[in-house]
Amino acid sequence: MPAVWLALLATPVAASANGPVLILPDMAQSLGVRTATATWLVTVFAWAMAVGTPLMAGLLRRKGLGVTLKLSAALIVAGTAVLAVAPWLPLAMAGRAAQAAGGAGLVTAAMSLAGSVRRMGVITAGFGTLGAVGPLLGSAIADTASWRLSLAVGAVTLFAVPAVMRRADLSAPKHSTPFDGRGAALLVLTATALVLIPRHPLPAVAASLVAAALLALHIRSHPTGFVPVSLLRTRAFVLSALLACAFATSYFTLLFTVPQLLRDRTGWSASTIGTGQLVALLAGSALAMALAAASARMTRPRVLAILLTVGVLAPFTAALAPWAPLLLLAATLAVLTASAGQATLAVYATAATPTAQRPTAIGLFSLCYQLGGAFGPAIAAAITLGG
Repeated sequence: MPAVWLALLATPVAASANGPVLILPDMAQSLGVRTATATWLVTVFAWAMAVGTPLMAGLLRRKGLGVTLKLSAALIVAGTAVLAVAPWLPLAMAGRAAQAAGGAGLVTAAMSLAGSVRRMGVITAGFGTLGAVGPLLGSAIADTASWRLSLAVGAVTLFAVPAVMRRADLSAPKHSTPFDGRGAALLVLTATALVLIPRHPLPAVAASLVAAALLALHIRSHPTGFVPVSLLRTRAFVLSALLACAFATSYFTLLFTVPQLLRDRTGWSASTIGTGQLVALLAGSALAMALAAASARMTRPRVLAILLTVGVLAPFTAALAPWAPLLLLAATLAVLTASAGQATLAVYATAATPTAQRPTAIGLFSLCYQLGGAFGPAIAAAITLGG
Protein backbone atom coordinates (compact mmCIF):
# COMPACT_ATOMS: atom_id res chain seq x y z
CA MET A 1 0.00 0.00 0.00
CA PRO A 2 1.67 3.28 -1.08
CA ALA A 3 2.10 5.63 1.86
CA VAL A 4 0.55 8.49 -0.12
CA TRP A 5 -2.82 6.70 -0.15
CA LEU A 6 -2.61 6.06 3.56
CA ALA A 7 -1.85 9.74 4.16
CA LEU A 8 -4.74 10.87 1.97
CA LEU A 9 -7.04 8.41 3.74
CA ALA A 10 -6.16 9.65 7.22
CA THR A 11 -4.98 13.24 7.18
CA PRO A 12 -7.82 15.39 5.72
CA VAL A 13 -9.64 14.92 9.02
CA ALA A 14 -6.96 17.15 10.60
CA ALA A 15 -7.84 20.04 8.27
CA SER A 16 -11.51 19.55 9.13
CA ALA A 17 -10.77 19.44 12.85
CA ASN A 18 -8.73 22.66 12.80
CA GLY A 19 -10.85 24.53 10.28
CA PRO A 20 -12.84 26.42 12.97
CA VAL A 21 -9.75 27.89 14.70
CA LEU A 22 -10.03 31.36 13.07
CA ILE A 23 -13.75 31.41 12.25
CA LEU A 24 -15.36 30.57 15.59
CA PRO A 25 -16.88 34.07 15.91
CA ASP A 26 -18.49 33.79 12.43
CA MET A 27 -19.84 30.35 13.22
CA ALA A 28 -21.22 31.55 16.54
CA GLN A 29 -22.94 34.55 14.93
CA SER A 30 -24.50 32.38 12.23
CA LEU A 31 -25.85 29.91 14.78
CA GLY A 32 -26.95 32.59 17.22
CA VAL A 33 -24.68 31.59 20.12
CA ARG A 34 -21.68 32.99 21.99
CA THR A 35 -18.19 32.27 20.68
CA ALA A 36 -17.37 30.22 23.79
CA THR A 37 -20.50 28.15 23.17
CA ALA A 38 -19.52 27.57 19.54
CA THR A 39 -16.37 25.82 20.73
CA TRP A 40 -18.67 22.84 21.40
CA LEU A 41 -18.40 22.18 17.67
CA VAL A 42 -14.69 21.63 18.22
CA THR A 43 -15.12 19.65 21.43
CA VAL A 44 -17.78 17.32 20.00
CA PHE A 45 -15.56 16.63 16.98
CA ALA A 46 -12.68 15.65 19.24
CA TRP A 47 -15.02 13.63 21.48
CA ALA A 48 -16.40 11.66 18.51
CA MET A 49 -12.87 11.06 17.25
CA ALA A 50 -11.89 9.84 20.71
CA VAL A 51 -14.74 7.41 21.29
CA GLY A 52 -15.07 6.51 17.62
CA THR A 53 -11.48 5.35 17.29
CA PRO A 54 -11.63 2.32 19.62
CA LEU A 55 -15.13 1.47 18.36
CA MET A 56 -13.92 1.51 14.77
CA ALA A 57 -10.86 -0.49 15.80
CA GLY A 58 -13.20 -3.09 17.28
CA LEU A 59 -15.17 -3.13 14.04
CA LEU A 60 -11.95 -3.53 12.06
CA ARG A 61 -10.87 -6.39 14.29
CA ARG A 62 -14.20 -8.23 13.91
CA LYS A 63 -15.50 -7.35 10.42
CA GLY A 64 -12.36 -6.44 8.50
CA LEU A 65 -11.20 -3.48 6.48
CA GLY A 66 -13.97 -3.48 3.88
CA VAL A 67 -16.86 -2.92 6.30
CA THR A 68 -14.86 -0.34 8.27
CA LEU A 69 -14.03 1.74 5.18
CA LYS A 70 -17.60 1.66 3.86
CA LEU A 71 -19.18 2.67 7.17
CA SER A 72 -16.61 5.41 7.73
CA ALA A 73 -17.20 6.87 4.28
CA ALA A 74 -20.98 6.80 4.82
CA LEU A 75 -20.64 8.66 8.13
CA ILE A 76 -18.50 11.38 6.54
CA VAL A 77 -21.01 11.87 3.71
CA ALA A 78 -23.96 11.98 6.13
CA GLY A 79 -22.25 14.35 8.56
CA THR A 80 -21.18 16.74 5.80
CA ALA A 81 -24.72 16.80 4.41
CA VAL A 82 -26.18 17.61 7.85
CA LEU A 83 -23.67 20.43 8.39
CA ALA A 84 -24.58 21.96 5.04
CA VAL A 85 -28.13 22.68 6.19
CA ALA A 86 -28.06 22.69 10.02
CA PRO A 87 -29.83 25.86 11.25
CA TRP A 88 -28.91 25.50 14.93
CA LEU A 89 -26.00 24.33 17.07
CA PRO A 90 -27.22 20.89 18.28
CA LEU A 91 -27.87 19.66 14.74
CA ALA A 92 -24.52 21.06 13.57
CA MET A 93 -22.87 19.22 16.47
CA ALA A 94 -24.50 15.97 15.30
CA GLY A 95 -23.08 16.53 11.82
CA ARG A 96 -19.61 17.19 13.22
CA ALA A 97 -19.84 14.05 15.36
CA ALA A 98 -20.70 11.93 12.31
CA GLN A 99 -17.80 13.45 10.35
CA ALA A 100 -15.41 12.72 13.22
CA ALA A 101 -16.59 9.14 13.74
CA GLY A 102 -16.10 8.46 10.03
CA GLY A 103 -12.69 10.11 10.14
CA ALA A 104 -11.77 7.97 13.15
CA GLY A 105 -12.49 4.84 11.14
CA LEU A 106 -10.34 5.95 8.23
CA VAL A 107 -7.49 6.99 10.53
CA THR A 108 -7.63 3.63 12.29
CA ALA A 109 -7.57 1.81 8.97
CA ALA A 110 -4.60 3.84 7.74
CA MET A 111 -2.60 3.35 10.93
CA SER A 112 -3.29 -0.39 10.92
CA LEU A 113 -1.85 -0.58 7.39
CA ALA A 114 1.23 1.58 8.10
CA GLY A 115 3.48 -1.03 9.68
CA SER A 116 6.60 1.08 10.36
CA VAL A 117 7.70 4.27 12.10
CA ARG A 118 8.66 5.85 8.76
CA ARG A 119 5.25 5.21 7.19
CA MET A 120 3.52 6.18 10.43
CA GLY A 121 5.62 9.33 10.32
CA VAL A 122 4.26 10.17 6.87
CA ILE A 123 0.73 9.88 8.26
CA THR A 124 1.31 11.90 11.42
CA ALA A 125 3.35 14.54 9.61
CA GLY A 126 0.42 14.77 7.23
CA PHE A 127 -1.79 15.34 10.26
CA GLY A 128 0.46 18.18 11.31
CA THR A 129 0.67 19.67 7.82
CA LEU A 130 -3.05 19.62 7.11
CA GLY A 131 -3.74 20.63 10.67
CA ALA A 132 -1.48 23.62 10.02
CA VAL A 133 -3.25 24.47 6.79
CA GLY A 134 -6.66 23.92 8.37
CA PRO A 135 -7.11 27.27 10.18
CA LEU A 136 -6.07 29.44 7.23
CA LEU A 137 -7.90 27.23 4.73
CA GLY A 138 -11.03 27.35 6.88
CA SER A 139 -10.79 31.14 7.11
CA ALA A 140 -10.23 31.54 3.36
CA ILE A 141 -13.16 29.29 2.43
CA ALA A 142 -15.39 31.02 4.98
CA ASP A 143 -14.48 34.43 3.55
CA THR A 144 -15.13 33.44 -0.06
CA ALA A 145 -18.05 31.05 0.41
CA SER A 146 -19.33 29.84 3.79
CA TRP A 147 -18.07 28.48 7.08
CA ARG A 148 -20.18 25.41 6.36
CA LEU A 149 -18.09 24.65 3.29
CA SER A 150 -14.90 25.13 5.30
CA LEU A 151 -16.01 22.26 7.57
CA ALA A 152 -16.49 19.98 4.56
CA VAL A 153 -12.82 19.81 3.54
CA GLY A 154 -12.41 16.49 5.34
CA ALA A 155 -14.54 14.87 2.65
CA VAL A 156 -11.46 14.96 0.39
CA THR A 157 -10.46 11.72 2.13
CA LEU A 158 -13.20 9.91 0.20
CA PHE A 159 -11.02 10.00 -2.92
CA ALA A 160 -8.57 7.62 -1.21
CA VAL A 161 -11.15 5.03 -0.16
CA PRO A 162 -11.50 3.28 -3.58
CA ALA A 163 -7.72 3.13 -4.05
CA VAL A 164 -7.20 1.56 -0.63
CA MET A 165 -10.05 -0.90 -1.16
CA ARG A 166 -8.47 -2.05 -4.44
CA ARG A 167 -5.09 -2.74 -2.82
CA ALA A 168 -5.87 -4.00 0.69
CA ASP A 169 -7.24 -7.25 2.06
CA LEU A 170 -10.88 -6.41 2.84
CA SER A 171 -11.92 -9.76 4.26
CA ALA A 172 -13.05 -10.25 7.83
CA PRO A 173 -10.78 -12.19 10.20
CA LYS A 174 -11.46 -15.92 10.23
CA HIS A 175 -11.49 -16.04 14.02
CA SER A 176 -12.76 -13.27 16.26
CA THR A 177 -13.96 -13.01 19.83
CA PRO A 178 -17.58 -12.04 20.62
CA PHE A 179 -18.22 -8.30 20.75
CA ASP A 180 -17.99 -6.96 24.30
CA GLY A 181 -20.85 -4.47 24.20
CA ARG A 182 -20.78 -3.66 27.91
CA GLY A 183 -17.05 -2.98 27.83
CA ALA A 184 -17.45 -0.72 24.78
CA ALA A 185 -20.31 1.20 26.44
CA LEU A 186 -18.35 1.71 29.66
CA LEU A 187 -15.30 2.90 27.72
CA VAL A 188 -17.45 5.41 25.82
CA LEU A 189 -19.00 6.65 29.09
CA THR A 190 -15.57 7.03 30.69
CA ALA A 191 -14.16 8.92 27.70
CA THR A 192 -17.23 11.17 27.54
CA ALA A 193 -16.96 12.07 31.21
CA LEU A 194 -13.24 12.81 30.80
CA VAL A 195 -13.91 15.09 27.83
CA LEU A 196 -16.33 17.15 29.95
CA ILE A 197 -13.87 17.76 32.80
CA PRO A 198 -12.49 21.09 31.47
CA ARG A 199 -16.04 22.47 31.08
CA HIS A 200 -17.79 20.98 34.13
CA PRO A 201 -15.00 19.93 36.51
CA LEU A 202 -16.80 18.66 39.61
CA PRO A 203 -19.64 16.61 38.09
CA ALA A 204 -17.40 15.36 35.26
CA VAL A 205 -14.67 14.21 37.68
CA ALA A 206 -17.27 12.38 39.75
CA ALA A 207 -18.77 10.75 36.66
CA SER A 208 -15.29 9.82 35.41
CA LEU A 209 -14.41 8.10 38.66
CA VAL A 210 -17.65 6.12 38.71
CA ALA A 211 -17.40 5.13 35.03
CA ALA A 212 -13.71 4.22 35.39
CA ALA A 213 -14.46 2.07 38.45
CA LEU A 214 -17.23 0.23 36.61
CA LEU A 215 -14.94 -0.23 33.61
CA ALA A 216 -12.16 -1.58 35.83
CA LEU A 217 -14.54 -4.10 37.40
CA HIS A 218 -15.71 -5.15 33.95
CA ILE A 219 -12.14 -5.57 32.67
CA ARG A 220 -11.34 -7.71 35.70
CA SER A 221 -14.24 -10.05 34.95
CA HIS A 222 -13.71 -9.94 31.15
CA PRO A 223 -9.90 -9.82 30.69
CA THR A 224 -10.09 -10.47 26.93
CA GLY A 225 -13.01 -8.11 26.27
CA PHE A 226 -13.15 -4.72 24.53
CA VAL A 227 -10.26 -3.44 26.68
CA PRO A 228 -7.86 -6.41 27.04
CA VAL A 229 -6.18 -6.53 30.42
CA SER A 230 -2.95 -7.69 28.73
CA LEU A 231 -2.61 -4.26 27.10
CA LEU A 232 -3.09 -2.45 30.39
CA ARG A 233 -0.34 -4.57 31.91
CA THR A 234 2.08 -3.66 29.12
CA ARG A 235 4.21 -0.82 30.46
CA ALA A 236 5.30 0.44 27.04
CA PHE A 237 1.70 0.70 25.88
CA VAL A 238 0.45 2.56 28.97
CA LEU A 239 3.37 5.01 29.03
CA SER A 240 3.11 5.70 25.29
CA ALA A 241 -0.65 6.30 25.50
CA LEU A 242 -0.36 8.69 28.46
CA LEU A 243 2.43 10.67 26.81
CA ALA A 244 0.43 10.91 23.58
CA CYS A 245 -2.52 12.31 25.52
CA ALA A 246 -0.32 14.90 27.25
CA PHE A 247 1.38 16.00 24.02
CA ALA A 248 -1.95 16.26 22.18
CA THR A 249 -3.50 18.29 25.00
CA SER A 250 -0.64 20.77 24.88
CA TYR A 251 -0.76 21.00 21.07
CA PHE A 252 -4.50 21.55 20.76
CA THR A 253 -4.53 24.03 23.64
CA LEU A 254 -1.84 26.11 21.97
CA LEU A 255 -3.43 25.72 18.53
CA PHE A 256 -6.48 27.63 19.75
CA THR A 257 -4.75 29.85 22.31
CA VAL A 258 -1.89 31.26 20.21
CA PRO A 259 -4.15 33.08 17.68
CA GLN A 260 -6.02 34.80 20.52
CA LEU A 261 -2.76 35.73 22.25
CA LEU A 262 -1.49 37.19 18.98
CA ARG A 263 -4.67 39.26 18.65
CA ASP A 264 -4.21 40.55 22.19
CA ARG A 265 -0.49 41.26 21.99
CA THR A 266 -0.13 42.51 18.40
CA GLY A 267 -2.04 44.53 15.85
CA TRP A 268 -2.02 41.66 13.36
CA SER A 269 -5.05 40.97 11.19
CA ALA A 270 -6.75 37.56 11.14
CA SER A 271 -5.10 36.70 7.81
CA THR A 272 -1.65 37.66 9.12
CA ILE A 273 -2.17 35.56 12.23
CA GLY A 274 -3.37 32.64 10.12
CA THR A 275 -0.35 32.92 7.81
CA GLY A 276 2.07 33.13 10.72
CA GLN A 277 0.54 30.13 12.41
CA LEU A 278 0.55 28.23 9.12
CA VAL A 279 4.29 28.78 8.66
CA ALA A 280 4.96 27.81 12.28
CA LEU A 281 2.93 24.62 12.11
CA LEU A 282 4.32 23.60 8.73
CA ALA A 283 7.84 24.01 10.11
CA GLY A 284 6.91 21.86 13.10
CA SER A 285 5.38 19.20 10.84
CA ALA A 286 8.52 19.04 8.69
CA LEU A 287 10.67 18.67 11.80
CA ALA A 288 8.31 15.99 13.08
CA MET A 289 8.69 13.96 9.89
CA ALA A 290 12.47 14.27 10.15
CA LEU A 291 12.46 13.18 13.79
CA ALA A 292 10.15 10.23 13.05
CA ALA A 293 12.48 9.09 10.26
CA ALA A 294 15.59 9.52 12.43
CA SER A 295 14.04 7.73 15.42
CA ALA A 296 14.71 4.35 13.80
CA ARG A 297 18.45 5.01 14.29
CA MET A 298 18.07 6.32 17.85
CA THR A 299 17.56 4.57 21.17
CA ARG A 300 14.11 4.74 22.71
CA PRO A 301 15.29 6.69 25.82
CA ARG A 302 16.89 9.31 23.59
CA VAL A 303 13.71 9.75 21.53
CA LEU A 304 11.63 10.07 24.67
CA ALA A 305 14.08 12.60 26.13
CA ILE A 306 13.78 14.77 23.01
CA LEU A 307 10.00 14.56 23.00
CA LEU A 308 9.71 15.39 26.70
CA THR A 309 12.13 18.31 26.49
CA VAL A 310 10.43 19.90 23.49
CA GLY A 311 7.01 19.10 24.91
CA VAL A 312 7.75 20.99 28.13
CA LEU A 313 9.27 23.96 26.30
CA ALA A 314 6.16 24.56 24.15
CA PRO A 315 3.66 25.66 26.84
CA PHE A 316 6.31 27.49 28.87
CA THR A 317 7.34 29.46 25.79
CA ALA A 318 3.71 30.43 25.08
CA ALA A 319 3.09 31.45 28.70
CA LEU A 320 6.19 33.61 29.00
CA ALA A 321 6.62 34.90 25.42
CA PRO A 322 6.80 38.72 25.36
CA TRP A 323 6.62 39.02 21.58
CA ALA A 324 4.95 37.38 18.57
CA PRO A 325 7.79 35.26 17.09
CA LEU A 326 8.12 33.35 20.37
CA LEU A 327 4.40 32.61 20.37
CA LEU A 328 4.75 31.14 16.90
CA LEU A 329 7.79 29.18 18.09
CA ALA A 330 5.60 27.67 20.80
CA ALA A 331 3.18 26.47 18.12
CA THR A 332 6.08 24.95 16.17
CA LEU A 333 7.35 23.09 19.22
CA ALA A 334 3.86 21.86 20.07
CA VAL A 335 3.12 20.36 16.66
CA LEU A 336 6.63 18.88 16.49
CA THR A 337 6.06 17.09 19.79
CA ALA A 338 2.52 15.94 19.02
CA SER A 339 3.19 14.73 15.47
CA ALA A 340 6.54 13.05 16.11
CA GLY A 341 5.22 11.69 19.39
CA GLN A 342 2.17 10.16 17.75
CA ALA A 343 4.29 8.47 15.09
CA THR A 344 6.95 7.04 17.38
CA LEU A 345 4.78 6.30 20.41
CA ALA A 346 2.16 4.51 18.30
CA VAL A 347 4.81 2.07 17.10
CA TYR A 348 6.22 1.67 20.62
CA ALA A 349 2.72 1.03 21.95
CA THR A 350 1.92 -1.70 19.43
CA ALA A 351 5.37 -3.27 18.99
CA ALA A 352 4.90 -5.90 21.71
CA THR A 353 1.23 -6.50 20.90
CA PRO A 354 0.13 -9.75 19.24
CA THR A 355 -0.98 -9.25 15.64
CA ALA A 356 -4.62 -10.07 16.44
CA GLN A 357 -4.74 -7.32 19.07
CA ARG A 358 -3.01 -4.57 17.11
CA PRO A 359 -6.22 -2.91 15.87
CA THR A 360 -7.36 -2.78 19.50
CA ALA A 361 -4.02 -1.35 20.61
CA ILE A 362 -4.10 1.28 17.87
CA GLY A 363 -7.68 2.15 18.78
CA LEU A 364 -6.98 2.60 22.50
CA PHE A 365 -3.74 4.49 21.83
CA SER A 366 -5.55 6.82 19.43
CA LEU A 367 -8.32 7.26 22.01
CA CYS A 368 -5.75 8.70 24.41
CA TYR A 369 -4.37 11.01 21.71
CA GLN A 370 -7.85 12.17 20.73
CA LEU A 371 -8.75 12.84 24.36
CA GLY A 372 -6.01 15.45 24.19
CA GLY A 373 -7.76 16.83 21.13
CA ALA A 374 -10.90 17.21 23.23
CA PHE A 375 -9.19 18.63 26.32
CA GLY A 376 -7.16 21.22 24.40
CA PRO A 377 -9.92 23.35 22.84
CA ALA A 378 -11.92 23.31 26.08
CA ILE A 379 -8.86 24.45 28.06
CA ALA A 380 -8.17 27.12 25.44
CA ALA A 381 -11.77 28.33 25.71
CA ALA A 382 -11.40 28.62 29.47
CA ILE A 383 -8.14 30.54 29.09
CA THR A 384 -8.96 32.94 26.27
CA LEU A 385 -12.74 33.07 25.88
CA GLY A 386 -13.84 33.07 29.46
CA GLY A 387 -15.98 29.98 29.13
